[in-house]
Amino acid sequence: MEEGESVRRQLFALTFVALPLAVALGAAQRPTADLKVPTTPGAARSKIRTTEVVPAFRPALDAQASASAASGVEPGAIDHRTDPCTDFYQFACGGWIAKNPLPADRRSWGRFQEVQDRNFTILRRILEAPGAGGDRKKAADYYAACMDETRIESNGLAFVGPDLATIDALTNPDDLPVLLAHLHAYGVPAFFRFSSRTDLRDATREMADVDQAALGLPDRDYYLKTDARSVELRGKYMAHVERLSGLAGAPPDTAAADAKAVMEIETALANAALDRVKRRDPAMTEHPMTLTDLQAITPNFGWRKYAAAAEAPRFQAVNVAVPDYLKALDQLIAATSVGDLKAYLRWQLLHASADLLPRAFADADFDFFSRTLAGQQDRPPRWRQCVTETDARLGEALGKAFVEEAFGPQAKADMLQMVQDIKGAMRQDIDAAPWMSGGTKKAAMA
Repeated sequence: MEEGESVRRQLFALTFVALPLAVALGAAQRPTADLKVPTTPGAARSKIRTTEVVPAFRPALDAQASASAASGVEPGAIDHRTDPCTDFYQFACGGWIAKNPLPADRRSWGRFQEVQDRNFTILRRILEAPGAGGDRKKAADYYAACMDETRIESNGLAFVGPDLATIDALTNPDDLPVLLAHLHAYGVPAFFRFSSRTDLRDATREMADVDQAALGLPDRDYYLKTDARSVELRGKYMAHVERLSGLAGAPPDTAAADAKAVMEIETALANAALDRVKRRDPAMTEHPMTLTDLQAITPNFGWRKYAAAAEAPRFQAVNVAVPDYLKALDQLIAATSVGDLKAYLRWQLLHASADLLPRAFADADFDFFSRTLAGQQDRPPRWRQCVTETDARLGEALGKAFVEEAFGPQAKADMLQMVQDIKGAMRQDIDAAPWMSGGTKKAAMA
């Protein structure tokens, strides 16, 4: 390719990328009398960087920025050896990718992970700060307990001991609803998910919602595909279930039988589950019915017992996301031995609690789910795991502290002003567009 043609292609590519940024970049190009922008060098970039999607581009609203910075293009992120008309992604991001190899303790890495790292650093500072009170103290205490690995090791299975005993005490499937309500309250995602959601037909109303549960493996296809890789992964998954069962004290024969039972139950659930493509259609998971109707399609499971044990508010209407899944689950419960049901519930409990149990459990869970399935080579530092765990369990308390720490009144005012500035720039661009009719412009600016 001639040099002139190569330059033209790169200019075309940069122009194409610049179009979506035109509104933001217009802020740097227009006089400050028309559109207010930060005047401190670098201020805008430091505040807006968290919105980045493609590594090569940073919105540059700094009125004093150089021409190259104001273009929104980070030159070092571009791979100039690649023809943008052949592989635009490599052209736009190849330089950044080459300079940022995947860390050994991550499954993926990108600008969003950089932002997350900064946020996690703030959360860690909040959780480790002395003298916290109120909601901060609750979150800090939970974090400290998670970080106390010495105590976790010495406690052994004490954290899940009472729940394991409750599972082992199950003798009648009629008692399963109460047991599941208890496990669900502690974040154990066994058999199905029960929550509340906004009624899509009446946004002023909340309604109960029952949906299929997450499976042990990442997707239903992992259970159903017959290719060599899928068969191999299922074998490794069963070995992992057997390993955790053994760590919890099961004899080898029992641990192997538990793994077999778990695979059989989860395969049956996978067969009944709605695949992820169909779940993208909201209509496929919208099936409102009465509690009486739900009980009629699942005669072997006492929903009123479950709701009472879950301390759910009284309700009559419920959305059943996947009715066929619940019908299959009902039949599965009736046809499965109590021993196999208990094996499945023990596995669900141990897997959900692995990071809060002695290191042998956490290492085993990481070895399969992170290293084997996702290619992650090293465990993340303990503090990052505990920040994640605290955020999952006490997210409201931690989120409130994060806002107080990182998003003060001035930051809120700045963000609101930025939104107004962007709206103003868009109105100017719409008003100046020669191809839009007056009616279209009015509708666009409404």
